[in-house]
This record gives sequence, structure tokens and C-alpha cells, in this order.
Amino acid sequence: MNFAFWLWMLLQGLSVAGVLNYWRHVPANRQEEAPEGVVLLLSVRDDWDGGAELIARLRAQTARFRLVIATSGDCAAAEALAAREREWVQLVRAGVAVDEGQKVHKLRAALRALRPEDRYLVFVDADIQPPARLVGRLLFPLVRGKADITTGYRLLLPEARVVAALVGAVEMQLATLPRAASATMPWGGAMALTREVAERLDLDAALAGRLSDDMTIGLAGWRAKLRLRPVRDLLVGSPLEARGALDFGVRQYRHIVTNSPGMWQIACAVVAAQALGWVWALVWGGLGAVAVGYGAAVGRMLLRRRIVAAVLEVEQVRAARRSLWWDVLAPFAVCWAHFGMQLAAACSSRIRWGGFDYRVKRGKVVRMERAR
Repeated sequence: MNFAFWLWMLLQGLSVAGVLNYWRHVPANRQEEAPEGVVLLLSVRDDWDGGAELIARLRAQTARFRLVIATSGDCAAAEALAAREREWVQLVRAGVAVDEGQKVHKLRAALRALRPEDRYLVFVDADIQPPARLVGRLLFPLVRGKADITTGYRLLLPEARVVAALVGAVEMQLATLPRAASATMPWGGAMALTREVAERLDLDAALAGRLSDDMTIGLAGWRAKLRLRPVRDLLVGSPLEARGALDFGVRQYRHIVTNSPGMWQIACAVVAAQALGWVWALVWGGLGAVAVGYGAAVGRMLLRRRIVAAVLEVEQVRAARRSLWWDVLAPFAVCWAHFGMQLAAACSSRIRWGGFDYRVKRGKVVRMERAR
């Protein structure tokens, strides 16, 4: 066997080992905390429909909190919810941004509306399906003094369409990467930190002019040498429609390349090794190389099936598993699609997000206008 074949075997073995590492670190004992002074920050668009399922899931949380909904000031559903649920819902009207991401603009307004008794800040997105343990699990490492910032990660629930499942397979590669405090970037869909950490980072000022909330907070946390801890059982279901799925994938990487080119380069190098390795295996490697690639794909699939079953609710598992078939039937296509999204992300500094077109330079918004 030649050197290229052994290198291919090593690369595929490492890919399986990475998913196995994630599986082995999914906690069986999922301890929670429910301290006083918890505030949950939720930014919503003007066309938000009230999120009946999301609100029901937030009501079912095992930890109590006060909900702050941040809007631009023209969301009828949020106004109605706040009027109906005055005891636990506070509405913040931020207006429309002129030089920063609209989501960041609303979150900054929510931060300025905090009350003296608010001690723990939990950030969530409006398009997630959070389990009842979400808030309590995010708070556990904070209350026990084991972390400064905690985070879950999205697990896409693609609709039954080929493209959506393919993007879900790409995101599944990211969701099941090994995670360590020294290499964790928080995800704004499920993230928590203490009020003390927010003040230490001067979060309002740190976010000013930025487009990405979680990238900004994560990079600020790294610079301040804070402890960023992943909560590995919090792979949070997030539905994905086929329409716009590819744009979603490119946008995620464009956030990275415009905030941290070095991080994007490392991610590209890792994915490129797999993508180009598959070209070699299919063209020159022969049946043995293809068999190694498919064997590793089956191994990853079996491990990811167990991860999905362990972290998601029963009704979410079927949707999440649609992505797994891609990594079994055409693992090379998943790698090529992943690499293609990374390259496409670097071709422009334009990000269309939440009804606005942004031009971004070094993570800061240099121009924005409503999308047409």
C-alpha cells in the first residue's frame, strides 16, 4: 500500500474518532441549576408570529426566568404577548439600526434594559425547539463556578427535501466535532453568561457596530481568557426549510470569515483535506480507498444516530436523521458541499440576514440597507 492510502486511512480514522469523542462526552447525569435572577433575552423580527410552540417550550423550562423580548418596535405579536403576559414578559423596542446588525441592535437595547436583580443572562433564538432542560443546563456550570460562558449548538431538523438534508449533513459535521473549552465558540441560539462577565466584557460596547452577536462575544471571551464551556447534550433542534438552505450554510461561514479569517482558514484546511481526499479515492485510490471512506462514513453515521437519539426529543429524531443518509450514500458530496460553502463565503463581504443586506469588514457593519 502506498503512502496516500495510509494517509487516507488515517484521515478517515480521525474523522470517526472525533465523533466518538463527542459521543463519549455526552453527559448521562444532566445536572441543572435554577437560581434567582435569571433573564432570558430573545430578539424577534417584525414578522414574528408569536412563536406559540417556542413560548410553550419556554414555559416548560425547569428553571424560572424573566423573558425580555427585543423588537424593532413594530412586531404586533410581541406587543400582544407582552400585554397578555405582563408578569414574566418584558418588551424592549430598539428601533431600526443604522450601522450595526439589527439583531445586535436589539440585544444591546435589551442589555440596557436589565434590572439590578438580573444576575444570569441566557440568550436564545426564535427558531429553536428548546428542551425543558435548556436553561437549567446552561446555568449549571455558571452557578457551580465551572465556566464563564456556556453554550449549546444547533442540530438542524431539515424538512424532507434533498437540499435541506444535505445542508443538515454539513451542519451535522460541525455539531458533532470534539469540543473543548480552549476551542469553543458560543452559539447565540443557546448561550448563557453571568451579569458579572457581561460587565467585565463591557458587552454593550463590544457589540456596538457588529453584525454577529455570538462571534463577537466568543472572540471577546477568548481575548479575556474566559472559560467557554460547551454543554454537549444541548444540541438544540432547529428546523430548516429547503428554500434558502444553501444560503444559510454560506452565511454561517461568512460570519466566520468576516470576523476571524484565521478560524476560517483552519476550518477550510480541515474540510479541504476530506474533500480532496475523496477526489483522490474516487479517481485514483481504487476500490480499497472507496471502501475505507464508506466504512468510516457508516461508523460516523452509527455514532451520530446514538448522539441524536440521546440529545433530542423523540419527535425530533426522525427529522434530524434525514441528514445521516447523505453521509452514508454519498459522503463525498457532503464534503464537497461543505468545502463549497466555505469557499463561497470568502467571495463576498455581503451578508443578507433578517431582512437586511449588510456589508461587513472585520466583523463590523460598514453599510446596511433593507433587502429587496
